[in-house]
Amino acid sequence: MALAPYMIDQYNDLNKLYEVKVVFLNGNVTYDKFDQQKLQEQLNCQYSYLLKGPAYKDRVFRFGVYRTIRSFNPDFIISYEYSFTTQYLLLLKKVGLIKQKIGSTIDDSLEICNNVQSKARLYARKFAVGKLDFLVVLSEEVSKFYQNTFQLSEDRIIISPILQNPERLRVNSKKLESIANGYLQEYNLKGKKILLYVGRFVEAKGLVGFINTIHKILIEQVNTVLVLVGAGEEKENIEFAIESNQLESKILMPGRFEGDELYAWYACASGFVLPSVYEPYGAVVNEALIFGNKVFCSKYAGAASLISTNNGIIFNPLNEDELVEKLNAFLDSLRIVDDIDLNGKTSLMMDTYNNFFNEWKKIEIN
Repeated sequence: MALAPYMIDQYNDLNKLYEVKVVFLNGNVTYDKFDQQKLQEQLNCQYSYLLKGPAYKDRVFRFGVYRTIRSFNPDFIISYEYSFTTQYLLLLKKVGLIKQKIGSTIDDSLEICNNVQSKARLYARKFAVGKLDFLVVLSEEVSKFYQNTFQLSEDRIIISPILQNPERLRVNSKKLESIANGYLQEYNLKGKKILLYVGRFVEAKGLVGFINTIHKILIEQVNTVLVLVGAGEEKENIEFAIESNQLESKILMPGRFEGDELYAWYACASGFVLPSVYEPYGAVVNEALIFGNKVFCSKYAGAASLISTNNGIIFNPLNEDELVEKLNAFLDSLRIVDDIDLNGKTSLMMDTYNNFFNEWKKIEIN
């Protein structure tokens, strides 16, 4: 667990309800490298790091967990997933070394809940879920899954999707508009429909298959451009798909961005696409909606729960006919980009703050 930009508002909002201390077990996100100093400056809660201990791939066990609990003496402890840390906390409670209520954040989409990716995780879930005092999940659908599959009461499940504060992301609106207008000029995007993707270039994001499926649409729609913002191991395969389909003039790969330079890409987009074939959540969907972009969202993303008929379309990236039909309809609904004006691109996110505070109050019931 490490500090990521899409978690800042979660921690800060929780700190409005309770005295919060976040203990990070990694110095940075394993799949990306964010500017940690800039992120830390935005945190309004206490935080510390535990970085010593064995690690294997994405699995870590950190020394000092028990000592940290005793020094802070919280009423509630929130772990993550069915990790070694979660199992260790349950052991500490079983032998009587800690008395606190223990919960865990579960990032799985409904698809992943139904199709657990490994037997180890399946057994870990089966062992831990009944012993935890509460779960924190990302959607109503996942909450229902745990209620029905494990007979958990609704009060034991906190629904808390990964959402960010629109005011924080859009606070530097004039700066974002200036950067975005610079992008329009630099990449010759003015007067075009800009379909934006933001994220890692990895196989699970489905970018190669998406490009191969939609290449005819991009050629036929003269004013449409696909912009892929990110980096990763699939970059060469993506470039090969672009070249094979003769889409060099239709698909841009400007690189990886974060902070205002990233938000400016949302500001100049016409719409957003997430074509993942595997996606526990997808915080970029929330970011795109905050900047007023309709979203063409894979049904496999947990963040598909944020999409309604008013702000996007959900599609199956593995069904080519459905993808083509729905993408044509989606592109028809998008506007051509001229000058950037964020006042004209109001957030498409619903107000979720009352839900957030009401859900987290459940922690006091258990």
